[in-house]
This record gives sequence, structure tokens and C-alpha cells, in this order.
Amino acid sequence: MKVKILKYIATFAALAVPGIAIAANNVALSSDVFVERKVEKPDGKTAVLLEQPKTVLPGDNLVFVVKYKNVGSAPATDFSVTNPLPKAVAFNGTSDGAEIVSVDGGKSWGSLSALTYTRKNGEIRPALLSDVTHVKWKFNRSLSVGSEGKLVFRGTVK
Repeated sequence: MKVKILKYIATFAALAVPGIAIAANNVALSSDVFVERKVEKPDGKTAVLLEQPKTVLPGDNLVFVVKYKNVGSAPATDFSVTNPLPKAVAFNGTSDGAEIVSVDGGKSWGSLSALTYTRKNGEIRPALLSDVTHVKWKFNRSLSVGSEGKLVFRGTVK
């Protein structure tokens, strides 16, 4: 069990380091991951805190934040932001509901309710949150120079 927990820690330590990528349309991306912790306050009420993950365990709730910004000299149009989910994380949805998802490693995309999942034995069933392998947001609108925003999705450590 200790080896498995250390594997989770290493996985999320790597995820917590923000990375920046520039898309062909000059949209810069950076990402962070936080673990959600419940803390009892002195008055007895419970507060929910987002912390940088130092240790994660099965059942921990994670919050992924992807920031985007048009760093180019012209509006960015028709771009998308795609995130694969770590295998150790079960998808729990997004903050905006505007995403499409994949349950087959990014080969096909759609709303979760429109997708099916094929089990190893060939049985086909409706796709579930736990089947999601990738999440994607498509921006069909123009993003003006300097405009920025963030996308948030949640997961639970398996």
C-alpha cells in the first residue's frame, strides 16, 4: 500500500508543476492541480481549502485549473484546450458544463450522455464519469488580444 501511495504522490507532484505551452494561435496555457481538504474551524464549522498536493490518497478530491491567455497580436479563433486525465484519477465534471469528453483515449468526443463505453468483453453500455480519459473545451468564439480565462475540472484519486 505504501508503494501505491508513493506512486500517487509522484504523479501529482509532477502535475502540480505549472507548464506553459503556446498553441499555434498564440494562446498560452498553464495548469495547476489542488487537493481539496476539509478543515474544522475553531467555531466548529467546516471549511473547504484548496492546497498544493504534497500527499494524495485514494478518495482525495482534486481540482484542476487550466488558465489560458491570448498572448498574440491578433484575436485567437477556433482553438481548443484538451486535458488527458491521469489514470489514477476519476473524472468528476467541470465548473461550466461546456466541455466535451472522450472515453477512448481521445479517439472520439462528445457529451458524456451521448457516448458509449465498450468493456473488454465487448459489452457496450452508456459511458460513465469514471470512463472519461480526456476533457476538451472548444472555443468557437474569438479571444481578443490579452484576454484570458480559466477552465476548472474535478477528479477523485482512485
